[in-house]
Amino acid sequence: MTGSEFVELSRQLRDALTPADLDETLANITAAAVQALPDVAYASITIKHADGRLETVAPTDDLIFDVDAAQYRFQEGPCYEAAVESVHVTAPHLAEDRRWPRYAPLAVAAGIQAQAGLRLFDAQHSNGALNLYALEAGAFEDLGAVGELFSHQAAMALEYARQITQLQEAAQTRQRIGQAVGVVMQRYGLDEARAFAFLARLSSTSNTKLRVVADRMISDLGEGTTGSE
Repeated sequence: MTGSEFVELSRQLRDALTPADLDETLANITAAAVQALPDVAYASITIKHADGRLETVAPTDDLIFDVDAAQYRFQEGPCYEAAVESVHVTAPHLAEDRRWPRYAPLAVAAGIQAQAGLRLFDAQHSNGALNLYALEAGAFEDLGAVGELFSHQAAMALEYARQITQLQEAAQTRQRIGQAVGVVMQRYGLDEARAFAFLARLSSTSNTKLRVVADRMISDLGEGTTGSE
């Protein structure tokens, strides 16, 4: 890839990976991989959760669900290693690759001739890898700098998406607590400050998060309050 082509790819990725919430960003990443990266026919993302469970998200084709599931089941393959072993893995010739004796024949039978796994992120409670699939043997032999560029751009988009998601969750939590305060005010005839103090005391004495106390209060008292109006 020439210098000008590399710059153009960087621009395409920057435009494609626009800030969004987390789910939309994951889908944007796999769609951009198919559109912008050479030889990529399909893409998906593997999330490794804190309990060790592996999950496929944002696949660009339903075929990939089965292909990824086989890697998780056999505990072998590029996407499994990229998610679990924290490495970038390329397999330009799956039919000839001896590293994954159970997975490779299955992938080739499904039409996948080459594959790559690129580590996307390492979070406190999860890891993630981008899975790239090609229908032509020999793909991804020179992924190198292009793969690093894509991983960098995608990681930046994911970090921004996490911040957006956290802000959204915080806003939803504040809204639920506000609803619970209103329920307590109406049910017990308290002003806002005393109603909030009541919820805070329940949270402290039960060692339960305030958001959970608020949800329970709305569930337990909300219907009765509505019905008495």
